[in-house]
Amino acid sequence: MIDNTKHLEAGWKKRSEEAKEKALRAIEKIKLRKGSVNFNSVHVESGLSKNYLYTNEEIREAIIKERNMEQARIDAYQKKYDKTSKSKDVVIESKDRYIAKLEVEISQLQKEVNQLRAMIYEK
Repeated sequence: MIDNTKHLEAGWKKRSEEAKEKALRAIEKIKLRKGSVNFNSVHVESGLSKNYLYTNEEIREAIIKERNMEQARIDAYQKKYDKTSKSKDVVIESKDRYIAKLEVEISQLQKEVNQLRAMIYEK
């Protein structure tokens, strides 16, 4: 009998490598689109089964790594623009002072307008 398992194993390895490349290309496409890299999005993009993505260690680590990097970018952005209650209080105080200043200016301008109207009526 002829032993064909070598040919079968070569075919299996080839298909496995092609699937791995397909998954890694899908991750790159998702990153270029600035999409969310997770198992489901790679599954949809590549057409590979989720089970394969979870069981293949190299692909699983790549997806987890990208997902963690993405979360780190989101956290850094939120830290940068997340205001604490103290800084919000400072902004509110500053606006209150500005509003008070404008109210004083308005009352002065209204007095000036009334004086000018009185001068016009006297003539």
